[in-house]
Amino acid sequence: MDALSLANLGWHAYFQQQLSLEEWEVAIPVRVIAAHRSQLDATGDLGLISIPLATDMPAITVGDWLLLKQGRFQRLLDRSSVFTRKAPGRKAQEQLLAANVDTAFIVCSLNDDFNLNRIERYLTLCHDAGAEPVVVLTKQDLCMDADEKRQQIQQLDPLLCVETVNGLDPDSAAQLQPWCRAGQTIVLLGSSGAGKSTLTNTLLNKQEQVTGGIREADDKGRHTTTGRTLLSMAGGALLIDTPGLRELQLAVDDEAIAATFSDITKLADHCRFSDCQHNNEPGCAVLKALECGDLDERRYRSFVKLSREQSRNQASLAERHKADRALGKFYKRTLADGHRLKGR
Repeated sequence: MDALSLANLGWHAYFQQQLSLEEWEVAIPVRVIAAHRSQLDATGDLGLISIPLATDMPAITVGDWLLLKQGRFQRLLDRSSVFTRKAPGRKAQEQLLAANVDTAFIVCSLNDDFNLNRIERYLTLCHDAGAEPVVVLTKQDLCMDADEKRQQIQQLDPLLCVETVNGLDPDSAAQLQPWCRAGQTIVLLGSSGAGKSTLTNTLLNKQEQVTGGIREADDKGRHTTTGRTLLSMAGGALLIDTPGLRELQLAVDDEAIAATFSDITKLADHCRFSDCQHNNEPGCAVLKALECGDLDERRYRSFVKLSREQSRNQASLAERHKADRALGKFYKRTLADGHRLKGR
């Protein structure tokens, strides 16, 4: 990426107000454009710079803003938004996906990849992150019922922005330009083969990401992107393409679930018990709506599944954080004891 001004990299008042006058005189803000195993790639007014990773540095991801002093890491600036998930597998850890994002394009193809439950999962992730979600339905040219599927998503939330595009056609992808203004940061989220890399190349107007064809066996695209990178569009917007997420375990706040399922949370306000779990409790307004046909059973089951998953993952992460704090205190105490005994 060529040297860009801070404004073109997405710098605005939220980040500027975090710097003291002294820091403005001696420190240089840079934005992370790629994260590797042993180093970060960042850029700012002075162009591209590599920053070695050290054990005492906080967890950093693509899109983060850092302060450097004489080329060395000083501190991580507070994020305006951050996408995280529970790390894949059994580990009770959070994994950072992207930071300081304005808009998330939830990319879902109109073939066998189309899945309302998965879209609700990504919407919850966006609400937790603090970024505006836009559902982008790709491979319009391969689908005969695109309008029907778009209407299904619109029913999840009448205010949700839903766009249907052919990712290979620049004129079709131009529908997304209102979110691609100069200085705005967009992240592309979706499962493997949904068409994110193809859409990225079309928006960038160059072959930046490798793309794969459709597998004939299951009508799905091939996984191609292997890392997260912040890329600059010709119009000044910034794009983060992410690898397809084969597993998206959520560890979000209750408010994120409530925002995605606002229709159900409104019903829950009328339940007899304030701690109703909407399972078999008497006086449950959610179950009543389900029985009357006012609430779709698929949506109800999706809500219950995500709510249980959220509670389970939050509990496991809280236990991990507690254990990490205890281990940190043990190390400090052991180190202090060692220094004290050394003087005897």
